[in-house]
Amino acid sequence: MPVRITRRSVLTGIGSVALAGLGTGAYAVGIEPMRLVVTRYALRPLGPWSAGFTLRIVALADLHACEPWMPLPRIAGIVATANGLGADVVVLLGDYVSGMNAVTRYVDAAEWAPVLGGLKAPLGTYAILGNHDWWEDRTAQTRGAGPTIAGAALARNGIRVLENEALPLTVRGQTFWLAGLGDQLAFLPSRKRRGAAGIGLDDLPGTLAKIPDGAPAILLAHEPDIFPNVPPRIALTLSGHTHGGQVRLFGRAPVVPSRYGARYAYGHVREQADLIVSGGLGMSIAPVRFGVPPEIVVVDLGDEAA
Repeated sequence: MPVRITRRSVLTGIGSVALAGLGTGAYAVGIEPMRLVVTRYALRPLGPWSAGFTLRIVALADLHACEPWMPLPRIAGIVATANGLGADVVVLLGDYVSGMNAVTRYVDAAEWAPVLGGLKAPLGTYAILGNHDWWEDRTAQTRGAGPTIAGAALARNGIRVLENEALPLTVRGQTFWLAGLGDQLAFLPSRKRRGAAGIGLDDLPGTLAKIPDGAPAILLAHEPDIFPNVPPRIALTLSGHTHGGQVRLFGRAPVVPSRYGARYAYGHVREQADLIVSGGLGMSIAPVRFGVPPEIVVVDLGDEAA
């Protein structure tokens, strides 16, 4: 029997599509950005790793503190959740300051850094800086060098900031090295070109030279684009920056802030070594998340993890 198409049925269909679009938009702006999930990875590294050594890392990325999207009470809740995950070490992967204009108030580093100072783990909390921590710091941009407001605030609250540094950490009689890379986009070529590719402070060869050959090592790098240059002797690279694309449709992000497109957009990547890219916690450019909710990442490394 032929289907009769009437003006009423057309209008009903258009209305349904419009409502669905409005519903999706409301979810992407008002619901998913306020969620919090814990994403877990368990793996045996390809790179050097001591037999029988297990390590739990809790990673937080891309906080982007601001109101109403990432206010202090929400940051405190994230810290409380992270503290309950049994980390051996906590790492912060950069971009603590807001990266967009759609805010009601910018939350100052003097406010968010003490809250992050409440993170607890036997080996402590270590941080790197992200591009927005540099881009939004006009004094550092003008000076062409640090210290940054964000980095200084973290240090005042007991969090070691690593910039092209590596240090040994020992837990349960096993020693590994934790390295932190300087930001790869730290300085904008022109302050008129917001969002343009930056000029980096990263020194991968110099950083890795501080790690003894054959020693288990983990690298923190805000942008994952450095990963093709990371040698197999690094057990794991942890990155943020991409927000998983911030919008993911059918498991893929239409736009990813990476010269490699979706290759390093999100999750676990195994090539010459292992990389895990966090989807992050906050938002930049636009206050929208869809298909990639804010997350805390837990990584269990070791022979028993795979």
